[in-house]
Amino acid sequence: MIVVDIEASGTEYEKHSIVSIGALDFDNPTHRFYEECRIWDGAHIMEDALAVNGFTREQITDPLKKTEGEIVRAFFEWSQHMADRTLAGQNVSFDRDYLKAGAHREGISWDLAHRTIDTHTLCYMHMVQRGLTPPVDAQHRRSALNLDAVLNYCGIADEPEPHNALTGALCHAEVISRLLYNKKLLPEFEQFSIPWL
Repeated sequence: MIVVDIEASGTEYEKHSIVSIGALDFDNPTHRFYEECRIWDGAHIMEDALAVNGFTREQITDPLKKTEGEIVRAFFEWSQHMADRTLAGQNVSFDRDYLKAGAHREGISWDLAHRTIDTHTLCYMHMVQRGLTPPVDAQHRRSALNLDAVLNYCGIADEPEPHNALTGALCHAEVISRLLYNKKLLPEFEQFSIPWL
């Protein structure tokens, strides 16, 4: 499985751009991918998105950086020989849709599946099976299991800020291992105990 995280210039893949891709092969966690790029010409920029990912306008429009299409192509090449290319991550449909839009803009044939593995769903199910009630955001009347809540449930500190695509992918992979297999996966999280064991 490909554990992936995208940082973007906004929240809508049709009008915003990828600014970085981080990923790792869950079956071979040392096989990792990280690339940054400039936004595609005409892509919109949300200041709130830049506040989250820490990039500046100058960084994401730097003409010396690779294009969105070049890093999407590199990501596809990096993952081509993996036995299981199912995408996984927190709210991973966001990442999948950005990758698909980036591939379309670059003229790359989309050969990844629509099916994904979402850490939010895994955590929600894990909590229910343990007799716990998943937290609800009362104001918005929806699940409050964002990535930090999932990390904390799995005994891990919040994701560092600003968000980095590779760090995000590592966080996703670690919680997947803990939720599915009751096992630690990555040396970056070795110091954090699994709370339910």
